[in-house]
Amino acid sequence: MNPKLPFQIRKRQLLSLAIFGILIIFSQISFSFYKKNQHYEKPQITFIIPKVEEIILTEFNPNELDEKQWKNLGFSEKQIKTILKYKEIVGGNFKSKEQFKKCYALTPEKYEQLKNYILLPENNSNVKRNYSSYKPYEKKKPNIKGRFNPDLYSQKDWENLGFSEKQSAAILKYKNYLGGSFISKEKLKECFMINDEQFAQMSPYLILQDKTPENLAQKFEKKKEKEVVKINHYFDPNELNQEQWQQLGFSEKQAISILKYRDKILKGSFKSLEDLQKCFMISAEKFEEMKPWIRLSIPEKIKQTGEKPIITEKTDLSKINLNEITFKQLKEFGFTEKDAAGILAFRKKLGGFINKDQLLKTYEIDRVLGERLIYITKLDNSNVAKYNLKDAPEDWLKIHPYFRYSADRIIYYRNTYPDDKKIWKWLKLKPEYEEKMRLYIK
Repeated sequence: MNPKLPFQIRKRQLLSLAIFGILIIFSQISFSFYKKNQHYEKPQITFIIPKVEEIILTEFNPNELDEKQWKNLGFSEKQIKTILKYKEIVGGNFKSKEQFKKCYALTPEKYEQLKNYILLPENNSNVKRNYSSYKPYEKKKPNIKGRFNPDLYSQKDWENLGFSEKQSAAILKYKNYLGGSFISKEKLKECFMINDEQFAQMSPYLILQDKTPENLAQKFEKKKEKEVVKINHYFDPNELNQEQWQQLGFSEKQAISILKYRDKILKGSFKSLEDLQKCFMISAEKFEEMKPWIRLSIPEKIKQTGEKPIITEKTDLSKINLNEITFKQLKEFGFTEKDAAGILAFRKKLGGFINKDQLLKTYEIDRVLGERLIYITKLDNSNVAKYNLKDAPEDWLKIHPYFRYSADRIIYYRNTYPDDKKIWKWLKLKPEYEEKMRLYIK
């Protein structure tokens, strides 16, 4: 603004500037008010999601699925091959959900989707250890921190010492059997859960007397005399008298009660294993111990009515070849239908057992019954097919449980160099796998 201009002109300029400023401020306020009262609708955005095939889940055992069934669960061909290969690496069967989860073809999300439908125990601690094909277990040294009184140890203390949960529980049962105290180092050493090496390592730290007092030693000797020898013979519960029931491990009162149950409640005879199992004087553990040796006769009433008891034959299994035992004989011995079918199916896949311990590898069978069976029966493996790697039939290699995951490599290597020593060298197998395979090699 030029100061030399007349006052009137300068006055008009100032007034114009003031009016212009007021207009700008008014416009700004009006725009703000207008904007505040406007309502904008947000555009609706729709995402196009590719259609995914719905997977209908039901309970399943991952050890029983074939490639098609794995595919139906949503796995790719590559993932399926990885899962099957991993199953062979862990011994041919997944033994728990925990073990199955470790398969690297299985994402955490996929496992969460499937876990509630998997028919396996949660972890390996719930699984009966199947050690027939594995290297001997390396015993851990007891974790001893100083002198201790084993009478004061709880199950957790024994576990911290280096024993498993089941071993610890068995040690405490043994203590209760002794009357609540191990009494002496001598008695502790007799506990079957503690081997000689472990006892030698613990002995210097035990706050126990070395020898059992004479009066207590005599007491235990008398107790042992009263103990019944473990059942190792067949018997018919319908033919036993009181004394014979007592010889099976029952007290006088128990034997009398069993006879009353048989003669009065069941009107003279046990007609099935279930009748015997329901007898309140026979514990579940005792029944399982007796079951393999029970041979029920056919009561006269059943002969007249034509009904069939659960067991009608008395087979001498000591004369039976394990490679020829039948479904009926396995059931007669005490196995469930599922266990019996599993044993025969596994034997068929192998082409026959080479050694008795192979039977114990059958998935989830009753191990106690299995051990008794292989102890009683004989084994003739002379008719089991054996081959050299260089001339084994391709079909046999691809089907056999011990060879199928190495079959393609064996076929490839022997085409290049048909020499068994070279093939074994090139396969580079873990010792435990090679050991199993060599059972069926000439």
